[in-house]
Amino acid sequence: MNKCLFYIFIFIGLQAMSQTDPDTTVDLNDIIVAQDSVTRVYDANRPSKAAFYSAVVPGLGQAYNKKYWKIPLAVAAVGIPIYVYTVNDKEYNRFRDAFRIRLAGGTNDEFSNEDGTPIITTAALERAQRTSQRNKELSILFTAGLYVLQIIDANVDGHLSQFNVDRNLSVLPYIDYNTLAIGNTYGFNLSYSF
Repeated sequence: MNKCLFYIFIFIGLQAMSQTDPDTTVDLNDIIVAQDSVTRVYDANRPSKAAFYSAVVPGLGQAYNKKYWKIPLAVAAVGIPIYVYTVNDKEYNRFRDAFRIRLAGGTNDEFSNEDGTPIITTAALERAQRTSQRNKELSILFTAGLYVLQIIDANVDGHLSQFNVDRNLSVLPYIDYNTLAIGNTYGFNLSYSF
């Protein structure tokens, strides 16, 4: 057993010595140096800057990420619920004022005829007031949710904008003729070339 190990080590040692040629010299000018393929430097603060800008002014983080088509979406996502809030607030105030006049015994509110007969009943004014108040609260909730969503979008887009998407990565369908089964084999091929 020891003889066998001895011959194996000798054989491996001879193979290692036979790989070098002392007469061959390497000229340093002949060495090819590959250039770095990374053209952009990774900016670790880019996502946090985009999120901060988007938190200050909705849509500014999207502009920082150079996704200009998202700016109107971010502004509309925050602006439309705010507009809905103001409309419902005005309606709520109208119904509340008319309801207060009715509770005080008056008939000169905007939801009554000139002769004092009510167009809308007092119970309907109360329901309309509650509906407007609920719509106001929902619009505040939607505003807060969409505001946070556009900040998250700017942050995620800041992360993803720094990835190098190579065009050599592709998913292509292929058809392979299977000689064993005498038929076609279908599938997808994921190829990545350097």
